[in-house]
Amino acid sequence: MTCVAVLQMCSTPDVQENLRDALGLLREARERGAIMGFLPENFSFMGYKEQDRIAVAEDDGDGPVQQWLAEQSRALGMWIVAGTLPLRRDQGLPGASCLVFDDQGRRVARYDKIHLFDVCVSSSEGERLYRESRATRAGEDLVVVDTPAGRLGLSVCYDVRFPELYRALVDQGAELFSVPSAFTVPTGHAHWEVLLRARAIENQAFVLAPAQSGKHVGGRDTWGDSMVVDPWGKVMARHATGVGAVLVDLDREAQLEVRAKFPSLGHRKFKIRT
Repeated sequence: MTCVAVLQMCSTPDVQENLRDALGLLREARERGAIMGFLPENFSFMGYKEQDRIAVAEDDGDGPVQQWLAEQSRALGMWIVAGTLPLRRDQGLPGASCLVFDDQGRRVARYDKIHLFDVCVSSSEGERLYRESRATRAGEDLVVVDTPAGRLGLSVCYDVRFPELYRALVDQGAELFSVPSAFTVPTGHAHWEVLLRARAIENQAFVLAPAQSGKHVGGRDTWGDSMVVDPWGKVMARHATGVGAVLVDLDREAQLEVRAKFPSLGHRKFKIRT
């Protein structure tokens, strides 16, 4: 068994305030026995508009938020899956980058969100246009990393709508997926749980989905409902609204039993080319 925590936040444009909130949740999770903590998308910054993230973007490998992650993972003796913060690779737009730090404070992975949220969302209040690509460069590379909980495939938010991404991660040995998110209320209400459960069922993998929740500066509402789903598609635990932490024990032996007794992954006829 491996104890992990998915953490739900309501981030603001104040980076220091967000880091204080994140640290409180990580400390609570560690005190309760978690050895891995999963932070939501935009955990360190949610601005008034998408373009605001450019001003707080850090160079890859150097910056206050990255230093903070290294320090806290080392101080807590805890793996941190921090998704996302804006990171540059060059002078272009920053990526929406999910970083993984081990319990010694070493960065062991970076994943840049591949699918960007360029959509029009309808609600009872009218339509709202999102253009994430105005301030974010899309990633291109799949990332899978070995962790105490198993081989972890990284993804972010809108990625969850693209099942071929998760098939490709499974082909690289993924046994669990992280899906840090900031889902809108209309899309969360309609699709959040069913998408997470589908990705778990079809890949016989654990899905860990930390989320943003609540009313943010600038008028954006996020759905919340952070959850952990098991390889059979059962919701193991969830935190519906507001800030909080959800802890679960992941049973890898039970997952292996599911994959052995119901070997659907071995029955695939079509392979994903990457």
